[in-house]
Amino acid sequence: MSRSSKKGPWIDPKLLKKVAKLKAAGATEGIKTWSRDSEISPEMVGITIGVHNGRQFTDVSVKEEMVGHRLGEFSLTRKFTKHGGKMQKDIEKGASAAGAAKK
Repeated sequence: MSRSSKKGPWIDPKLLKKVAKLKAAGATEGIKTWSRDSEISPEMVGITIGVHNGRQFTDVSVKEEMVGHRLGEFSLTRKFTKHGGKMQKDIEKGASAAGAAKK
């Protein structure tokens, strides 16, 4: 369920302090956060934020189009490998044969 519009967006106060401090210093990198549920505000545009995905920090470069979204949307928690099965093996076999034919 989304947050009520009358309450406004939720941004972790500690994260806002870090962003303000980084902007004052003129830097664009160096923030790490575990607050995946914080919304991206216009003050964060142009900054690279390390968002924790449960195992490691994923660098997220904040752009203008990201304002209003949550930080966690850009740091995936699950790693997709591939779909399995006989059909996938045939596709990979055909791709490797086509690559060998080009050489």
